[in-house]
Amino acid sequence: MTLNPDVIIVGAGLAGLCCARRLQEKGISFQILEASDGIGGRVRTDHFEGFLLDRGFQVLLEGYPEARRVLDYNALSLKSFDPGVLIWFAGRLNRFIDPWRKTGEWRAAYDSPVGSLADKLRLARLRLRLKDASVEKIFARPEKSTLATLKSAGFSSTMIQHFFEPFFGGIMLDRDLHASSRMFEFVFSTMAKSKVSVPAQGMGAIPAQLAANFPGGAIRLNAHVDSLLSNTLALGANEKITPRAVVVAADGPSAAKLLGEIPLPASRSVSCFYYATDTPPTTEPILLLAGTRGGTVNNLCVLNAVAPAYAPAGQYLISVSVLGDFPLTDDQLGGFIIADLKGWFGPVVRSWRFLRSYRIPHAQPAQPPGVLDPPERPVRIRPGVYVCGDHRDNASINGAMLSGRRAADAIIDDLSK
Repeated sequence: MTLNPDVIIVGAGLAGLCCARRLQEKGISFQILEASDGIGGRVRTDHFEGFLLDRGFQVLLEGYPEARRVLDYNALSLKSFDPGVLIWFAGRLNRFIDPWRKTGEWRAAYDSPVGSLADKLRLARLRLRLKDASVEKIFARPEKSTLATLKSAGFSSTMIQHFFEPFFGGIMLDRDLHASSRMFEFVFSTMAKSKVSVPAQGMGAIPAQLAANFPGGAIRLNAHVDSLLSNTLALGANEKITPRAVVVAADGPSAAKLLGEIPLPASRSVSCFYYATDTPPTTEPILLLAGTRGGTVNNLCVLNAVAPAYAPAGQYLISVSVLGDFPLTDDQLGGFIIADLKGWFGPVVRSWRFLRSYRIPHAQPAQPPGVLDPPERPVRIRPGVYVCGDHRDNASINGAMLSGRRAADAIIDDLSK
């Protein structure tokens, strides 16, 4: 590793790693300073008692264009969810499968109690309109809230409540569906033409692959940057670094604090609780949704029904997501979760063994209408200082990766002058 790298990248999340990869392709030396003890940022996987615990329930939409460009999907050995959901309402789980992506399901889709026939026809029209739309076209469209878009398309209130709120609200961490229609349409379009998956060895395999070919010493862990003054980084009282370029590749709040020159983004929060059991609520590789409000749980799944390595033999790993930031202890919030799910699955849920929780105050930047205008915010802050992260593009794995490449390309252009 070069002792005096051209570029210092602050943060080893997906944006910082993709920025580094692009610089490496062009022969520009770099070092990543990561404050924590591992790479990946919000995309990490912990090994705990034989289980793989992602830091929050996350998935990879295989159709993400930047992810397809950067990642080796075969090496990740992606395992896919069924293209559909089981939705809890009216006292039972109701199946709602995408018949375009799973053969032999047209009759079941027609008979499903999720939505009326008119709702299903509207869903087909929406799919047809968005399936082949380019990312550029989607993000250039006039925007409003997702809820307003669905209402203007004629979807019934029950269809919105039972399906769109828990499903897309779970993706955007916004069950009220205040998020921009651009983000909704981007996700919907991507899902319409690709699989929803996780790597066989957990989401942490993604950053591990991105960093696999970095030179020795390229990533420095437990390296907290205290301040950035002009182009000089201060780490503690005795260490200062002044490279040719600095990239702040931290999450939105951290980047705003360090730079002082970009707005502080509002945050969407989520909690993820993991449980182990030998009596799973389902052995299908499918997402389960809370189709009515009033409870705590938004969605859950049995992760090793999707990717077997997530749990040891004979055990099942249940991931439960709760949207928002609750001022409750794990015992208190966990009690509400078990009470909710007892209504779904009966008293057997009391036997589920709590493994670990992840409370994530800034899981995503909020994306109400206006935030994604323009869809790509500037990555140059001032001469020699750059920024990347999902808050520069959109709140997705794709947005984080793309922002990293954009920051690297800006550096490459500037250093060549």
